Amino acid sequence: MKLATVRLTTEPGLTTAAVIEDGRLYYLENLSNIQKFLRLDDPTQQEVVARALVGDSIAEAEADYAPLIPNPAKVYCIGLNYRNHIAEVGAEEPEFPTVFAKFASTLCGANDTVEIPAEDHRMDYEGELAIVIGTAGRRISVEDAAAHIAGYAVSNDVSMRGFQGRTTEWLQGKAWDKSTPVGPWLVTSDEFSAGAKITTKVNGEVVQEDSTDDLVFSAAELVSYLSVINELQPGDLILTGTPAGVALGRRDEHGRRPWLKAGDLLETSIDGLGTSTIKFASL
Repeated sequence: MKLATVRLTTEPGLTTAAVIEDGRLYYLENLSNIQKFLRLDDPTQQEVVARALVGDSIAEAEADYAPLIPNPAKVYCIGLNYRNHIAEVGAEEPEFPTVFAKFASTLCGANDTVEIPAEDHRMDYEGELAIVIGTAGRRISVEDAAAHIAGYAVSNDVSMRGFQGRTTEWLQGKAWDKSTPVGPWLVTSDEFSAGAKITTKVNGEVVQEDSTDDLVFSAAELVSYLSVINELQPGDLILTGTPAGVALGRRDEHGRRPWLKAGDLLETSIDGLGTSTIKFASL
């Protein structure tokens, strides 16, 4: 099943949860976003979807995607979790996950415009697989972790490297408002397979391409590990890290890094999960 949170063009400022079937979006009754859907019990979820699929719909191409989970209690992020990215930055493979966090205000829709800040020109892309928690749990075992995952989504940990590099703590480079696309869809776990190809393009050029098989810590291991720290709740997000190819690790023939700039188009795709297409502008 594919689910989304979309903006209502007929009612500015309002959103609705939707289920996607055969290229069309069907609105889920009285649910403004997917997080509220995830908090329903299973029989109620099935009833809500069944009612939606016999109702009015819009074509997928007409959808204006809002942040998939607009107000998660937690947005966990994992650094240094692809082996080739670890090699790219000259680090050692970690014994434990490298964890930082974002705020809900950091999130944006899958196809939104992102601001190039005047304060930091070193803006980088990091295509990532996002885990969406579906069932609450604390101290979850690795073996039980799959039962707590609602599904997966495309994300991009757009980073302000200038601010990130000011100290050894990464938060200030990672938590800028409306800079982290998640979506367009949540695809439920039963329809997504590990080992999917993840691809990032800038202006049509492939800059990152890998398989989620290269993750050091798997989705189940991350859910288990993070659930020791906090009780995970429906709608919590875990961004699982980025593969090699980030601008920080690249230089052109003049020795310059290819930071994102106004006018650039950033496409992040994961097989089975769709594509996020972000535009950059000096606002």
